[in-house]
Amino acid sequence: MKSFSQQLQESLADRQSQGLYRQRKTITSPQNTEVEVNGKLLINFCSNDYLGLANHPEVITACKKGIDRYGVGSGASHLVVGHSHAHHALEEELADFTGRSRALLFSSGYMANVGTLTALVNKTDCIFEDKLNHASLLDGGIFSGAKFKRYPHLDIAKLSELVSKKPKSGNAFIISDGVFSMDGDCAELPRLIDVAKNKQAQLVIDDAHGFGVLGRTGGGLIEYYQGCGHYINEENLPIVIGTLGKAFGTQGAFVAGSESLIETLIQYCRPYIYTTALAPALAEATRTSLRLIQY
Repeated sequence: MKSFSQQLQESLADRQSQGLYRQRKTITSPQNTEVEVNGKLLINFCSNDYLGLANHPEVITACKKGIDRYGVGSGASHLVVGHSHAHHALEEELADFTGRSRALLFSSGYMANVGTLTALVNKTDCIFEDKLNHASLLDGGIFSGAKFKRYPHLDIAKLSELVSKKPKSGNAFIISDGVFSMDGDCAELPRLIDVAKNKQAQLVIDDAHGFGVLGRTGGGLIEYYQGCGHYINEENLPIVIGTLGKAFGTQGAFVAGSESLIETLIQYCRPYIYTTALAPALAEATRTSLRLIQY
């Protein structure tokens, strides 16, 4: 019988033979349009720092001031003694930014997606996801234990057909990226809203790659479609998720929605409850990023 170590080595060798082996590159410069890798200055085509805010002087200054005031780490989870004024202020500003009643901070986008779905969905429910959704949304759907269906990318007709066959018991959730990170195309949000309304489903949009990039003030896919005359609010789009490590140039994520949604996540979302809060200094930096995005 092969040892566990031998099994791992064979699995790695197989992955390498398929050209799928992942390797990290060590960067010795700040994030920018050019980065230094292995002593070479290279043009950076693969960063999520869409607006260059990760190395913006005002964002850096805000982070330094945050360290001077709060220290380096938060020291605890939000529900113990880790929820600082910086976190609270950022949540209120993100709620205003998204036009929602409240927002809740997470330490990463993966945690926000997996945590939200596993807190709100159970085995009596149904989930319908775009086939090209981010891995965190797909994982959250699987981990929730719900009946899980994937529809062909942007195929609203097929989605409608699948949702029509859902069981009468339990809730249905339609889940989609806003801007799809690998293809750059956008979800047809007004049509998704129509399907959700007609089929009595809850709509969840992760606009990680839309915030800061689309819309008149960087409000993302929602603001873009609102600018085209579509009526989108907390009622017909109840759950909005975004990350802070993309256009905001910092770190973390948030969920925005109603008072009852956020309170439910605070009570039941395990990746929120049992995780040390984001560093307050990063929250301060993000507050500056948010201001720069909007103005």
